[in-house]
Amino acid sequence: MDLRPLGRSDIRIAPLVLGGNVFGWNVDEKTSFAILDAFTDAGFNAIDTADSYSRWAPGHVGGESETIIGRWLKRSGKRDKVAILTKFGEDVGEGRSTGKDYMQRAAAASLRRLQTDRIDLYQTHFDDELTPVEETMAGFARLIADGKVRVAGASNLTPERFAASLAASKRLGLPRYESLQPLYNLSDRSEFESSYEAICRREKIGVIPYYGLAAGFLTGKYKTAADAEKNPARGGRLKKYINPRGSRILDAIGHAAAKHEATYAQVALAWLINRVTAPIVSVTNLEQLADILKAPQLKLTSEDMAALTTAGN
Repeated sequence: MDLRPLGRSDIRIAPLVLGGNVFGWNVDEKTSFAILDAFTDAGFNAIDTADSYSRWAPGHVGGESETIIGRWLKRSGKRDKVAILTKFGEDVGEGRSTGKDYMQRAAAASLRRLQTDRIDLYQTHFDDELTPVEETMAGFARLIADGKVRVAGASNLTPERFAASLAASKRLGLPRYESLQPLYNLSDRSEFESSYEAICRREKIGVIPYYGLAAGFLTGKYKTAADAEKNPARGGRLKKYINPRGSRILDAIGHAAAKHEATYAQVALAWLINRVTAPIVSVTNLEQLADILKAPQLKLTSEDMAALTTAGN
């Protein structure tokens, strides 16, 4: 399995990261355990979650995903074989915050739920623009010095705050962000490519994008508005992709899929794997997992990559 370094850190992850947003929400604990076992048994080693998963569900308070992952870690004995990625900063009862004191409480709560003594990659989930970036990075420095966190990462920061955070770390001699978790896939490209990609390449920052399959659009299951309406949970998000550009992208994926005897999802993820550290993928059953785990073995040619990229231009 190809392991890729996360920024300048010593954390190395396989080319797919398992998204834990579904655990405890629309995937029960038994199925979550089965997915986690199958993912790691296949040689993959990184699991992404957040303290706010799945607070949006009725009756949930947040921390449900971390709790299930923690129980799995204890039962499986695989803690030293996996990298645990979690996030803080989303509102879980106190409002959004990236303040250094809040970070300490949030990290302690995540560690308890995860039943572990360290978080491999701790990420700001959403920004708190009232907190100076210097304070947030100082908070990471304390957590890293205490051995509770190994590496810092960012998600949903503006390009300006991201650059300012990196500058503050360099100026003050503090740990820096070693990864960015952006929205990025074959359909959602403009923001990352125009505002973040150059920074990440220049600073050698790892990129682990979410929504790698564009809410399922890139699987080829939703080619028309009528298709999207059949999935009420995703229909609203899918509609923005159903247009002539989206059709060109799906046609290009379909051509590559036929050529390589692959699925649409495998092609879309293979394109991403060729461009980033590792995309995050979420599944709700073992059949979906078996499909996407084949993506890293799919060898797209330079012509394939060019055709897929051009389709979305």
